[in-house]
Amino acid sequence: MGRLVGRAAIITGAASGIGRAAAELFAAEGARVLAVDRPGTDLTFEHGDIQGLGVDISGDGAPRQIIDTAIAAFGKLDIVYSNAGVSGSTPVGETPDEEFDRQYGVNLRAGFRIARDATPHLVKSGVGRLIFTASIMARHTDNGLVAYSASKAGVVGMMRTFALELGRHGVTSNAILPGAIATGMTAGSFQREDIAALWAKKAALKRLGQPIDIARAALFLASDDGGFVTGQALGVDGGLMLRV
Repeated sequence: MGRLVGRAAIITGAASGIGRAAAELFAAEGARVLAVDRPGTDLTFEHGDIQGLGVDISGDGAPRQIIDTAIAAFGKLDIVYSNAGVSGSTPVGETPDEEFDRQYGVNLRAGFRIARDATPHLVKSGVGRLIFTASIMARHTDNGLVAYSASKAGVVGMMRTFALELGRHGVTSNAILPGAIATGMTAGSFQREDIAALWAKKAALKRLGQPIDIARAALFLASDDGGFVTGQALGVDGGLMLRV
């Protein structure tokens, strides 16, 4: 306990799933957290120093609003966990520009803009941390995932450039690549017992991942324990991709 005492964090996509688990875990470890998600989502938390902010992260003014809110509340910024994401499944030849742009806009562009605008504060922190939620589909793919895989692969490339350029200032930048995780975004599939069982069987650990599994990896990267880890794409998939 207490691995993030005195740290201030922004977590996007924090109303549910991985983001909510991370917000609760970071707060339990002593961080003050700005939990960000879409307007109208539930951003109330029973425990910890967590403040909610409802905003469309893909909006033009969103990065400045998010960062200004964090600085006003906490006086500084040490951690940005860019976790918000969207998905969809459409065959390549049927994927409209609007769908590609939607996934690109949330999964990659919004994360870049928030991280870019947070950079001066993370440099000033001296222990700055950038964490991105990518996906195992950054390295692999499946039918219908042209927009999703492309955007998540972009997250990994972007993360490495942040790591290279900001390392001299003591800022680390890493990505987490979740596997099959039972979240709100995947509920449409994993609520079916046959599909859940299929994906659990594929994993070496023989279970689906839970949001807390990813949150714990994020905590490691956010804390002093991960202080010499940067530029890494960390697969957290229960051994899902060990076999071809």
